[in-house]
Amino acid sequence: MQANGVRSTPAQRWMLALTSIAALMITLDALVVSTALNTIRTDLGASLESLEWTVNAYGLSYAVLMMTGSALGDRLGRRRVLVVGLAVFTAASAACALAPDIGWLIAARAVQGAGGALIMPVAMALVSSAFPAQQRARATGLFVAILGLGVVGGPVVGGAVSEALSWQWIFWLNVPIGVVLIPLILARIEESVRSAAGMDGGGVLLVTGAAFGAVWGLVRGNTAGWASPEVLVSLAGGAVLTVAFVRWELRSRAPMLPMHLFRVRTFAVSNACGFLLFASNFSSVFLISQYLQAERGYSPLQAGLRMLPWTVTILALAPLAGWLQTRLGVRRLVSGGLALQGLGIGLVALLARSGASYSTMVLPLVLAGCGISMAMPSAQNAVVSAVPPDMIGKASGTYNTLRQLGGAFGVAVAVAVFAATGSYASPAAFDDGFVAALGVSAALPVIAAVAALALPRRRTGSSPASPSPAAAAGPDGPAVAATELARA
Repeated sequence: MQANGVRSTPAQRWMLALTSIAALMITLDALVVSTALNTIRTDLGASLESLEWTVNAYGLSYAVLMMTGSALGDRLGRRRVLVVGLAVFTAASAACALAPDIGWLIAARAVQGAGGALIMPVAMALVSSAFPAQQRARATGLFVAILGLGVVGGPVVGGAVSEALSWQWIFWLNVPIGVVLIPLILARIEESVRSAAGMDGGGVLLVTGAAFGAVWGLVRGNTAGWASPEVLVSLAGGAVLTVAFVRWELRSRAPMLPMHLFRVRTFAVSNACGFLLFASNFSSVFLISQYLQAERGYSPLQAGLRMLPWTVTILALAPLAGWLQTRLGVRRLVSGGLALQGLGIGLVALLARSGASYSTMVLPLVLAGCGISMAMPSAQNAVVSAVPPDMIGKASGTYNTLRQLGGAFGVAVAVAVFAATGSYASPAAFDDGFVAALGVSAALPVIAAVAALALPRRRTGSSPASPSPAAAAGPDGPAVAATELARA
């Protein structure tokens, strides 16, 4: 890999390859089970609510423990936490495959999510810290492109494996990958410098409780009812603990998340854009997959294949984000990409309203995928590049936590809008709900595109290898990021 005339070292290439494969496993398993649910229901005699929890248990523990995983990586060493996370994830995958009943499967999926929460933030932090500013955009683009394989392959792999073999094999596939990755990581990746500060135990407990309350309320809202005591208490508890977490961090001598980072415009705006991008992405994937199966009558595998024009663009174009970023700048790439994402999803909603054929939706799906491919790696790179090198782990944990919260928020809002405007009672009723809900999914990245205009305009011709006090937000400027952090 070469960026701005600087070639990467073998150690950097090993770092990028191994962390990307580890993160790919996490992304794949977030989606792979969705197209195998019917087979699992038949085999284990599961109820619909139990099936829902095979998905939610993974996402819940994954989102709740993300900041904890990041903090442990800073304190204990990122390579060590990555290896532990892989061991937990691999063992939990085997437990999923051996599950004799749905309760066992749900519990194993929760442990899988916990392993994923250890892997993802430290993998992203390892990549970000291994590459200097002038190479980071390119490396981040490649990292996101490989994660795109999980988005592309999840529904397809789940449907194909469950139809050709059995649903257990969607979990067995993780075991040999994990067994090979662990010794390679120990041999090829050097341990990161550990933080000298003690573990912020109070911050860990408060942010874990806050994330649990928020995600539980969002996940259960459409099932238990948004006005139910369970949901109201959960959301209120999450809000109270969030306020308590902020107050704690402001007073802590060694905070797990320094609050002054949110006064850095690039950091705050890029995190907000990431939240809304993933809210739209998760909700639109959920809605369109349901539309293709419930309305168009496609099988799970057929539906997954018909979503490829959208998702495969992430794999194809995300590696180019670094090259585009050097020419267009973060502000234009994030804002333009988000606007393109909203346009593509909005066109799919309009075509569905008119009863158009699937073939007419291919181009809008490609447009949405191109927009995501532009915005996602650029926003991620901007977040970690807006902070000093010793805070990259904290920035990574923050971005990934907000990303997962955004996904849960997007799906919850989409389902609520669908339930309020349509139903599964008839094709016409389904179309009403689908179009309204997908319209909301299209509006979210448009709002984010407007917010992205607040990113710094300033561009510089080059970036120093070791900027201080904050790294450059890509080519948009070491001077801008350093000035922002100094003012904060």
